Amino acid sequence: MCGRYTLSKLEQILRQFPGITALPPELAPRFNIAPTQPILAITNEHPNEVTHLYWGLVPSWAKDVSIGSKMINARAETVAEKATYRRPLSRRRCLILADGFYEWRKNPDKTKTPMYIRLKSGNLFAFAGLWEMWSSSDGSELPSGTVITTRPNALMADIHDRMPVILPPSAYKKWLTPEERSAEEFTGLLEPYPADDMEAYPVSSRVGSVKNNDRRLIDPVERDTLF
Repeated sequence: MCGRYTLSKLEQILRQFPGITALPPELAPRFNIAPTQPILAITNEHPNEVTHLYWGLVPSWAKDVSIGSKMINARAETVAEKATYRRPLSRRRCLILADGFYEWRKNPDKTKTPMYIRLKSGNLFAFAGLWEMWSSSDGSELPSGTVITTRPNALMADIHDRMPVILPPSAYKKWLTPEERSAEEFTGLLEPYPADDMEAYPVSSRVGSVKNNDRRLIDPVERDTLF
C-alpha cells in the first residue's frame, strides 16, 4: 500500500511540469503526508493546474466523506473491474505529486523499520491517481483522490508486497487525456517503476506520528538509532 509520502521539492513543479499555469497559494514543504489530508494533484479535467484533493476517494454516491479513509489506495490488478474505480479510471485520472514515500519493512525479529523510498535522481515524480467529486447535502463539493498501487519491483520486494504506481513522464499526456476512454486502455501503464532508478534507506520512527512534519524525517539513520 501507500499510506505516507513526501512533497518537499516544490520548486521543481513548474520545471518538471512546464504546462502548469497555476499553483495553489501558500504551499509549504511536507514530509509526512497522511490519508484524509490535502494532497497536490494535476487532474485530467484541468491539466494545466495543480490543485488540492482530499486523500481518500469519496464516490459521488457516498453518504459522507468517512468512506474516503478506507479508499486511499486502489489496486492496479482490479482497478478496471471494481465499480468504484472503473468509472474514474475511464473518466477522472490524476497525477499525484510526490518526491518520496514511506513503507515499513518487517524484520526477522518481528519489529518494523520505517523506510524512505525515492528516485535516485532526487527528482519530483507522480503517482498514478484517480479522483472524484463529491457533493454534500448543503451543495458544497469535495474533490478527492486515491493512489493506485501495484506489485513490488525488486527494490520494494524486500520491504513490502505493494508499491505505488509511479508514472514515467512519457505517460503523463496519455494519463491526463481529458476525454472519457475505455478503462482497459490505461491498465498497461500501471506497472512497477524500474528498481534500478530508485533507492531506499531506513529513517526515524518519528514518521509514525502524523504530528511530525520536518526535514529530519527523511534523514537516513542507523538501525539502532531508529527509536
